[in-house]
Amino acid sequence: DDIGRDIAAQLFYGARISLAIAFLSAIVATFLGAAVALIAGYFRGVAESLLMRLVDVTLAFPFLPLVIVLAAFLGRGLLITVLVIAAVTWARPARVLRSQVVKVRQYQHVVAAQAMGAHPTYVIVRHVLPRVLPLAVAQFVRVANVAVLLEASLAFLGLGDLTQDSWGTILYYASSHNAILTDAWLWWILPPGLALAATILGLALVGYRFEEWADPRLAMMNVAPIVAPASSPSIDGMAQGPSPTARSQVGAVLVIRDLRVWYGTPAGSVRAVDGVNLAIQPGSVMGLVGESGCGKSTLAMTILGLTRPPGHVLSGTIELRGDEILRSGRVAAVRGREIALIPQGAMNALNPTYTIQAQVREAARLTRTDANADAHAHHVLHLVGLPRDRHGAFPHELSGGMRQRVLIAMAISNEPLLLVADEPVTGLDVVTQGNILRLLRELRSRLGMAMLVISHDLPLVGRIADDLVVMYAGRIVEAGAARAVMDTARHPYARALVAAFPDLDGPRQTGGSIAGEPPDLLALPAGCRFQPRCPVAFEACLTVDPVLYEPLPGHLSACLIDRPDR
Repeated sequence: DDIGRDIAAQLFYGARISLAIAFLSAIVATFLGAAVALIAGYFRGVAESLLMRLVDVTLAFPFLPLVIVLAAFLGRGLLITVLVIAAVTWARPARVLRSQVVKVRQYQHVVAAQAMGAHPTYVIVRHVLPRVLPLAVAQFVRVANVAVLLEASLAFLGLGDLTQDSWGTILYYASSHNAILTDAWLWWILPPGLALAATILGLALVGYRFEEWADPRLAMMNVAPIVAPASSPSIDGMAQGPSPTARSQVGAVLVIRDLRVWYGTPAGSVRAVDGVNLAIQPGSVMGLVGESGCGKSTLAMTILGLTRPPGHVLSGTIELRGDEILRSGRVAAVRGREIALIPQGAMNALNPTYTIQAQVREAARLTRTDANADAHAHHVLHLVGLPRDRHGAFPHELSGGMRQRVLIAMAISNEPLLLVADEPVTGLDVVTQGNILRLLRELRSRLGMAMLVISHDLPLVGRIADDLVVMYAGRIVEAGAARAVMDTARHPYARALVAAFPDLDGPRQTGGSIAGEPPDLLALPAGCRFQPRCPVAFEACLTVDPVLYEPLPGHLSACLIDRPDR
């Protein structure tokens, strides 16, 4: 430079100073944030209230002005710079990690350790911290990314340690010596600027990778594109087959036509929902049953427009009262209002940090003012059988059945046309299951809404459903009136499902089972998808992919054995 200093040497040496400050600041900030998160998220109560209010206040201040004020007040020096940067960056990791701690604290193994009398320090170190650590590492990299830029900003403004040659200090001297007015900017400003840009970009990419480590679902966002293969041969004249409810589509509240939802993976395309047709009438209950992995939950999420990458809607339409909502993008406008969902896992679906009344009120605010939503929340909680003195409880203070009732209250708070219940009684005892099903029947009668109840338990759904649809490997294989499907199932898979559940009132008999395993959706067998497990398969089943056929009026089956032209 103009006083004889080697700029290249300054640049390389400055990397040590800039990165040291960045990583030391990130260590201090992440340690403080993690400590606050563990104390607030695990012990809750007054400690959580005080610490999280401190976090809110810290995040409320303007970011860069706060750094400048603290640096000007505390003075210069590497240690001062580290403390200043840590003082303004610890709050965001604290907020993110605290949410994770609250979630982990509710895990059954953590509760079991507490119940066995383990000391809180042991529970935190042994059970909570390992589950939070991947996210803490991702936050550390994010803070280091911000710290590099903050250190350069402070040094450029002359608030850093000017006796140390960091990249920000190089830019400070270049600016004070008017390098921009001469050719010196090419060597004095551009190299440290590029070094800062490359470091910030590199840390951002590393941060994204650690976030994928903390949440493996993010790694599935970048997968091979879905390519639809050629369809298997079908019997002549029946290439498409009738809709499972073709006669009842007139006036239906929901109509699904030829819906295909596939998941792209590095190994290929998973055909989760592959050509499904449905129609649900107002006020009726349709049961959707099948083994795990047959596409039931994917169908439910698609109806509500909640399919996320790597899932893709390949084709098909979904109509609500005659209006197409999937392709038109209207599904977001009707979700929670005209179509509502009761998701699986009541404990995971409820926010552990809010009372149940507050969460129902939040759902009711979609269609009401704040004052009306508050009163309506109390009303629907009472409607589902929760007494007024429990409305201020937190989810962890309720039993499994009561939490399920809270989810039902949230779903019906806006009186939807269609209620989608995805495994609404899974994990509950038999008595509670009966109570929840009885509640759903009463709500259907009182509110006049249609329902789609999804389960792997065919007899259980048969107690509440008007119609039953059986899915296998992404396809509908049987559909009809619930009683008819239960008593005279036509498809071998549907018959096997019925036989797998003992009849407590009938004669004593050996329980049935289905041989083999569901097919790999990445490599479906040729012909009928059920033929590798089917006890009555014959030669045509190996090559012909059967479509739905109507062996009886209003009863559909996708089995070649029912076809008169087989």
